[in-house]
Amino acid sequence: MEKIISLILVLTTSIIVLAQEKQKIIFDCDFAGDIDDAFAVALILSSPEFEILGLIMDHGNTPLRARTACKFLHEAGRDDIPVIVGKPTPAIVGIDKEIAGYSYQFYWSEDFKKPEPVKVNAADFIIENLKKYPHEIILFTVGPVCNIKEVLQKDKEVLKLAKKVVSMFGSFYMGYNSGPVPDAEWNVRADVEASKMLVSAGADIIYVGLDVSTFVKLDEKNLNRLLFRQSPLTNSLCGLYSLWRYESYSQPEANLFDVVAVGSVLWPELFSGKKTNVRVNEKGYTLVDDSIESNGEILLAINTDEFIKRIMERYLTQNLYKSH
Repeated sequence: MEKIISLILVLTTSIIVLAQEKQKIIFDCDFAGDIDDAFAVALILSSPEFEILGLIMDHGNTPLRARTACKFLHEAGRDDIPVIVGKPTPAIVGIDKEIAGYSYQFYWSEDFKKPEPVKVNAADFIIENLKKYPHEIILFTVGPVCNIKEVLQKDKEVLKLAKKVVSMFGSFYMGYNSGPVPDAEWNVRADVEASKMLVSAGADIIYVGLDVSTFVKLDEKNLNRLLFRQSPLTNSLCGLYSLWRYESYSQPEANLFDVVAVGSVLWPELFSGKKTNVRVNEKGYTLVDDSIESNGEILLAINTDEFIKRIMERYLTQNLYKSH
């Protein structure tokens, strides 16, 4: 009976949300790199609160990221969402010379041809939409911010037109795997110049760093729940997960960093943080200084158990009602 009541509440809440105005979002990500991007996109697709203006591929082999994202959306019945290809880059911009290599997740979309990505410049897409909908769009960045660098090179003021920029970015007081010492977080370190430009852009930025995102992991029990769910979306997630796990066999479980960025918008009551000044040093460390004017908000605590409960509820009920 308790599960039936919970399901009724989920469906009722979704109907109410559908009747309300949806939050416009642009999602800039490095899909098919680490597995958390796929889970983040799945959460967006499972959340009727959002109107998705576009998925933008950032960093590395962006054409193959885009092909994989197109198939993921197609399998979920969301060919209406445009996928945009950002500029291909090396793994560490400014240090490595060649474009980043082949992810095992690319095999999943190897023969997929249609629909294709939208033929538009990624930076131009962001700029155009921010100007079309000033202070209405939440811009998510959950990968290295190479596209954001190009945006700011074209228009250094335009990010101020975002309602918020929500970035999976940084390590402030805690490192990977809940380590007590901050790390050079990957999304920052992969393009230090771009990261410096982001923190200096004057936008309203929420930094969802390792201090909260390192706690959210997909354990074996919840993976099995997704596997047995057998919906088009969960089947795609499990297919990509199996390839990621084969490639990343040394990792005991998936850390859902990027999902936390999405969830911080859906359920801000599960988080706490503070406003502070963030800067990036030459090695990709994010440093904070509370003594000077703030340039963003960093999240520092999360209700992990409730967060995982809520995301699993979304994944497992996502096609029991229309989300678009």
